[in-house]
Amino acid sequence: MAGINDHKKGPKPKIYSKEDLLRAMKMTKSVRAASRYLNCSYQHLKPYMKMYRLDDNDPNSPTLFEIHKNQVGKGLSKFLSMHGKDPDLEKLLSGELYTESYSIDKFKRRLIKEAILAEECSCCGFKEQRVSDYRVPLLLNFKNNNKRDWTKQNIEFLCYNCYFLTIGEIFTAKQIQGIEDYKDVPKVQEVKWDMDENMYEHFKSLNLLGDEPNEDDDIISYNK
Repeated sequence: MAGINDHKKGPKPKIYSKEDLLRAMKMTKSVRAASRYLNCSYQHLKPYMKMYRLDDNDPNSPTLFEIHKNQVGKGLSKFLSMHGKDPDLEKLLSGELYTESYSIDKFKRRLIKEAILAEECSCCGFKEQRVSDYRVPLLLNFKNNNKRDWTKQNIEFLCYNCYFLTIGEIFTAKQIQGIEDYKDVPKVQEVKWDMDENMYEHFKSLNLLGDEPNEDDDIISYNK
């Protein structure tokens, strides 16, 4: 019989050390930004930030939460998609700016356009373009598995093949089934024409019914 303290199966919440928190604080300017950097929720990170002090030997030393909470948003760059302007790419790459509203597709295009990353696989060098639109089949991979960490040292382009071989699946089973399943192409319904006698004679006079052409018809011969 299961005990009352048994927990449901699932991934265990990650435990953060003081070193983890100090690293996140160095890269961010608020507790919420630090939670995004560490790929966890604000509520999960908050107790750890309050547990550690800047000086563990001094009980009066401020907690990491007090130091980093930044309620007034001092020094934080803000990007709102409705303004119609793209955020500073350097701030995204340095970890100074965090935004969930910015399109990852736009981010990828800017990485290529502004020559931050070469438009090729960082693993095998594949860079062949599709002839229809000149696009290269590349995926943006986050080396530490944190998709909120857009710092330059954490991102790379991988082709589909290298991503599959080194990282994991690209398509779900349902997507693969949709690609591979046989789909019967419906046949075009044959059109039947109803012709009266006058129309029949008219088409016949124009040699449109499969009859042999008249010798008097002005036709071009290619057997001269």
